[in-house]
Amino acid sequence: MTVPLLYIHGDDELLASRLVDRFALALATELGSPLERSEVLAELTTAGVLAGRLLERMATPVMFGGGSLAIVSNPGALLRSNASRDTILRAVELIAPGNALVFIEATKSNARGPASRRLADAVVAAGGRLAAAMAPRPSAIGAWIETEARERGLRLAPGAARELAERLGSRVTDGDVERRHLTRIASMELDKLDLLRSVDGRPVSPDDVRNLVAQTTPGSVWGLTDAVGERQRGRALQALDRLIEATPEPVILAVLHRRIVELLELGDRLASGAPLPVAARAMGITNEYRARTMSAQARNWTTLELQAALEGLLDL
Repeated sequence: MTVPLLYIHGDDELLASRLVDRFALALATELGSPLERSEVLAELTTAGVLAGRLLERMATPVMFGGGSLAIVSNPGALLRSNASRDTILRAVELIAPGNALVFIEATKSNARGPASRRLADAVVAAGGRLAAAMAPRPSAIGAWIETEARERGLRLAPGAARELAERLGSRVTDGDVERRHLTRIASMELDKLDLLRSVDGRPVSPDDVRNLVAQTTPGSVWGLTDAVGERQRGRALQALDRLIEATPEPVILAVLHRRIVELLELGDRLASGAPLPVAARAMGITNEYRARTMSAQARNWTTLELQAALEGLLDL
C-alpha cells in the first residue's frame, strides 16, 4: 500500500513532475478514485497561514469522493518560524485516510540530499518516501535521451541522441549552469521529432535533429569569468551572448569585477613569494583545483593590465 507522503528533492523539474504523477496514479488506483490536486508555493510571508490550512485539510477525513492531494513547493519556507514548522510537522503526522501530501524541494545540482532535513526526516519517520529528482550530468544527457526515446518507441539512428544532447548544451559542464528544465526541453524536442517520423517511420537521424532542433546552449557565469581570466576573447563573447538575455547586467559586472580583483590579489601574493596553497587559503579559496585555475589565469595578465581592466569595469 502506498503511504500518502512523498518528499522530492532535486534540480530536475520534469522528473519531479513525473514522480508526482506516478504517486497520484498509485493512490488513485488503490483508493478507487483520483485525489483532488492542489499545488501551492510556500513563501515566508504566508508560511503560517499555509501551514495552518495544510494541517486542516490533511487532518480532515474524507467523507465523499476522492480526498485531497496537496503538492507544496519550496517547503523550506515553512520551517523558518517555530510556529509554522510545528504546524507542518503535525500535518505530516495527522494525515487522514484518503488524503496525501507531497513536498517538492528544488536543490542545487551538486546537493547530496534535501536541505530541509528536519521535514524530510519527519516524512520518512511517518512512513513516507524520500525521492531524488536530479537532472542528468552533462555527460549523461545523451544516454537519458536514448532511454526516453526507447520508452516512447521512437527509433533513433546512431548519433542522433548525441547530436540532440550537444544542441541542448551537453558540452557546457560549468557547475552554475541552470539545468532544471533541460530534460523537459529534451522531451519536447523528442515530441517534435516523433511527429516527423510518424509520417515515414524511419529512425530519426542526426540530420533530422540538426534541421529541427535549435542550438540552445545554456549560459554560465563561471564560463564567462574563466574565459576572461584566460584571455580567450572569442569564448568570452560567446559566453556573454548566452548570458546577457537571462542575467541582469549588474550581476555580470559584479562577477567580472570580483574575478579581476581576485586575480590581482592572488598575483600579488604569489609575486611576494607566498606558496599557492598559502596564498589561496588567505583569500578564502579552499578548493585546490580552483586555486590552480586562478593561478594560471593570473599569469596571463600583468598587474597594469588587470588594473586597467578593473578601471574599465568601473566606468561601465
